[in-house]
Amino acid sequence: MQYRTLGRTGVQVSSLALGAMNFGAIGRTTQDEATAIVDAALEGGINLIDTADMYGAGESEEMVGKAIAGRRDDIVLATKAGMPMGDERNHQGSSRRWLVTELDNSLRRLGVEHVDLYQIHRWDPNTGDEETLSALTDLQRAGKIRHFGSSTFPAYRIVQAQWAAREHHLSRYVTEQPSYSILQRGIETHVLPVTEEYGLGVLVWSPLASGWLSGAIREGQEITTSRSTFMPQRFDTAIPSNRARLDAVEQLAKVADEAGLTMVQLALGFVTAHPAVTSALIGPRTPDHLHAQLAAADTVLSADVLDAIDAIVAPGTDLAAHEKFDTPPALLDPSLRRR
Repeated sequence: MQYRTLGRTGVQVSSLALGAMNFGAIGRTTQDEATAIVDAALEGGINLIDTADMYGAGESEEMVGKAIAGRRDDIVLATKAGMPMGDERNHQGSSRRWLVTELDNSLRRLGVEHVDLYQIHRWDPNTGDEETLSALTDLQRAGKIRHFGSSTFPAYRIVQAQWAAREHHLSRYVTEQPSYSILQRGIETHVLPVTEEYGLGVLVWSPLASGWLSGAIREGQEITTSRSTFMPQRFDTAIPSNRARLDAVEQLAKVADEAGLTMVQLALGFVTAHPAVTSALIGPRTPDHLHAQLAAADTVLSADVLDAIDAIVAPGTDLAAHEKFDTPPALLDPSLRRR
């Protein structure tokens, strides 16, 4: 396992981090299975665990809390807030009112007194940067969080938040958590240059592209992955973007075979090779999935392999641009671009 400094925090984190989204109902993972995954991850050298309040409506946090009981100080613990937690309109977003309340809820579910990294799950266009940063700064000064970061923010919002922190003399986001994989490389165009400019740590999610790069999806085979059962439209190869992904996967499989690598090693080795990336978040549902992903912990791709990947999916290219989560609201809502 490699270890890297998380932005400018001085905190050392593993290049592979454990994402806990699949703990509980989402991944049909029991507490015993979740604890076994955490045990194996820690044994394999992982020291960063990332979860969120909305994963299973708090169930993931509860399971993580039970799994790490008695060894809290050995773990860099991260969680997120901001996505809806029920139907109440104010139980979401990044207002002071909600963050102060929801952090206490997360701490209770996790069974801890503080988290090391508290992240805003998505940019909230209804709340000003000063409001959010002021609340986070106060929570940091109260000792409930050590650092805070953003998740899936557009590049211009990352820049704006950095300037707002400076203008109002507040603490700033020290990390960003974007989606990044061989098949979704759009963040190379704007987000990663910005995180490098401001010295942010980068924790990338979905490095296996929702299973497309797991090795389980190949031409001529029925797609039966867990994700495909509840998101079938993302795996329907009659859709042009999915056809493009499958074509790329077939070419990438040849690159992996020639390099003596699994698809998982190729995928994780690719994202962790970028100098702006600190850690890749893996989200195994079973111990077997975890061990297959841990095998990539020391994978270093040669320049020839990286060049071959670039020839298949060009730098800065998203093969499924419509699946982006950081699209500016005005591109999604016509009323926002008309007087």
